[in-house]
Amino acid sequence: MKDAPEEAAKDAAADAKRCPICGKLAVAEFRAFCSRRCADVDLNRWLSGVYAVPGKPEDDEDGEGAPARDDEA
Repeated sequence: MKDAPEEAAKDAAADAKRCPICGKLAVAEFRAFCSRRCADVDLNRWLSGVYAVPGKPEDDEDGEGAPARDDEA
């Protein structure tokens, strides 16, 4: 019987070598992806706002919040 942590490590290593877009085996030329197409799909998702890194809203560059608009109550 195999040890559970060893099995989990093997599963994680196998998943790390899979393309996050389509699930095919990743190719070193395209780093985490299997093809240029999947890399471009991922880039488009980032640029179009599908992916977002959670965080709190920031103040303006001068350290002040954005001014309130007249139509806001």
